[in-house]
Amino acid sequence: MDEEAKRMEEGLKSPLNDDGNKDELKKQETIKTSNGGSIIEHDKSVQPIAEQEQPLVKQKTKRVATLDAFRGLTIVLMILVDDAGGAYPRIDHSPWNGCTLADFVMPFFLFIVGVAIALALKRIPKIKDAVKKIILRTLKLLFWGIILQGGYSHAPDDLEYGVNMKFIRWCGILQRIALVYCVVALIETFTTKLRPTTLASGYLSIFTAYRWQWFGGFVAFLIYMITTFTLYVPDWSFVDHFNGDEPKRYTVICGMRGHLGPACNAVGHVDRQACTFSSPRDGPFRDDAPTILSGTIGIHYGHVLIHFKGHSERLKQWVSMGFVLLIIAIILHFTDAIPLNKQLYSFSYVCFTAGAAGIVFSGFYILIDVWGLRTPFLFLEWIGMNAMLVFVMAAEGIFAAFVNGWYYEDPRNSLVHWIKKHVFVNVWHSERVGTILYVIFAEITFWGVVAGVLHKFGIYWKL
Repeated sequence: MDEEAKRMEEGLKSPLNDDGNKDELKKQETIKTSNGGSIIEHDKSVQPIAEQEQPLVKQKTKRVATLDAFRGLTIVLMILVDDAGGAYPRIDHSPWNGCTLADFVMPFFLFIVGVAIALALKRIPKIKDAVKKIILRTLKLLFWGIILQGGYSHAPDDLEYGVNMKFIRWCGILQRIALVYCVVALIETFTTKLRPTTLASGYLSIFTAYRWQWFGGFVAFLIYMITTFTLYVPDWSFVDHFNGDEPKRYTVICGMRGHLGPACNAVGHVDRQACTFSSPRDGPFRDDAPTILSGTIGIHYGHVLIHFKGHSERLKQWVSMGFVLLIIAIILHFTDAIPLNKQLYSFSYVCFTAGAAGIVFSGFYILIDVWGLRTPFLFLEWIGMNAMLVFVMAAEGIFAAFVNGWYYEDPRNSLVHWIKKHVFVNVWHSERVGTILYVIFAEITFWGVVAGVLHKFGIYWKL
């Protein structure tokens, strides 16, 4: 998904000269002779030897496959919980406090985006070029996010398109990733000259070298905490258009600060003020607005990957960081100080999901890059290499919608519905079992194979 990150991982070096000729060096040499003092000038080919300056050549190092595998895992989790979550509520989003499998998807996205930022921006030495790249990619993410998740697309079941601008969803997954990417990447770019080129000794040197990134994450966290616990939430009302024939208006009594319940929290209040539709469930902005801190933790893992070359050194940094975050989250949640809550994107939720991402990332690194067990995870790598394609076609249902557009007499009589009903549901005599098997084989496995074929031919969808 990120070409610059991939090049950084492969260790490609810049050529010495523009014409790329590195086989030999041409040198003009002047020699004085003793016969009449004449001077003869001629060209002499000089082969580079150990005593002379060595030209830089392309050096290809082993690729860190964990990056693609982790990205692929995140896409797979999204497809699984979105399409099978209705049949298995336990993997769907938690109604309020708590954390389920679906609640890990968004933080995992933000985590791997942060890792990729650290690698990609190392390949762009000029700040001006890096800023252009960041802004362009942010706009691309926003564009596709609004098209796919703003309400314009009704894929895969509804064969129509278009959205009432009153109800457009401005902050879908891609839009929130775009915001985090833009902020974290700009901080990384503008602080390039403020950090040392080499790390000092000590475990905390990686943190002090990138202190401005942590400062940016802390400022975002501080703004969120102040808003959550100090903003006054007044009484508010909404109209129920969904139950009964006639709309009914209800009033919610609040008049408080620092409440973390579903009705009177500050996050919901800000959401309602930003929306044009007064409802506790709908509107253009989501309550789980992105946090810069998740991206900051991810970029830290990328910095470790860059500066530490040994497996043990990297794992020491990653695993310790992951467990510290998990411990903080567990203490905050079980002491009822700050409960795990995706809807509020609470601090404990950020720590818990980022810590889990760090542990999973470290586990993948041990299995794939240290032990060399790459084959069992190849389908995740292939999906991760073409993450945007699989996200659009599978997770957003664009391919299924295209197939559903060719039906016989009734929209439910399409190939997709026939396969799901007759190949999976009817065979197992269970809607739940048939649904999850359909998702695993007809969606995840199918797109894993497609991504593998595209990888074979070097075809990728990049932003």
